[in-house]
Amino acid sequence: MAKIKMSKKATSIDMTAMCDVAFLLLTFFILTATAKVPEPVTVDAPSSTVKAKLPETDLFVVTVSNKGTIFVDIKGRDLRRKTLEIMQLKYKLPEFSQEEKDQFALMESFGVPVEGVRSIIKMKSSERNRAGVQTGVPYDTIPHVEGDTKNQLYEWIYAARQAYIDLGNTKKELNFAVKGDAKLQYPKIKNVMDILQEQKINTFDLVTGLRGKNY
Repeated sequence: MAKIKMSKKATSIDMTAMCDVAFLLLTFFILTATAKVPEPVTVDAPSSTVKAKLPETDLFVVTVSNKGTIFVDIKGRDLRRKTLEIMQLKYKLPEFSQEEKDQFALMESFGVPVEGVRSIIKMKSSERNRAGVQTGVPYDTIPHVEGDTKNQLYEWIYAARQAYIDLGNTKKELNFAVKGDAKLQYPKIKNVMDILQEQKINTFDLVTGLRGKNY
C-alpha cells in the first residue's frame, strides 16, 4: 500500500503576545524605578559584614569626605523644610520664599555655610554637585559654646531635632548616622561624634559598605 506523503509546512511561532508582555514589564520597571540622586561628594565607606539598612525617613546623616568636608542629608521633605525655617530665624537670614523652601525640600544633601544655602537652591542639580561648589558645613568650633553660632553643624542638628518635634513627633526621636570616608583620619570623625554627644545623642549609626566574600 502506498504511503501518503504529508506536505511539509514551515514552522512559525506568533511572538506578538510575548512582545506585548515584555514591553509591559519594561514600562512597569521604568515607572516604578527610583532614580539615584547625584551626590555632591563621593565617599568610600569602610567595609563591614553588617547588612542592616538605614531608615529612609526621619534620619539625619552627617557625611564626612576624605578631606574632612561636612555634608548634611536630612531625610524627609517636611523635615528639611521646617529645619530650614528654624535656621533662617536662628541666623536672622532674609526670609525664604515658599518656592525656595520647596526647592530645598527636594535637596537630599548639601554642604555649604548657612549663608550660602540660598545660592545653591537657585542652582541646577548638575551645577550644585560640581566639585568645589559646596565647601562644607562649618563645624570647627568644638566644644560648642552657648551663643556661638560658628559651629553650624551643631546648629543644623539642633534645628532638625526641634523641627522633628514641631512636626508632631513627640514619642520618638530623630535618628542619626555618620558616614565617613575609609581614608579619613579618626580625629575628624571624633569631632562629629563630640558634636552629637554635646546634644546628648549617644545612639547613632556608622554607615559602612558591605564587605565582599573574598575579604
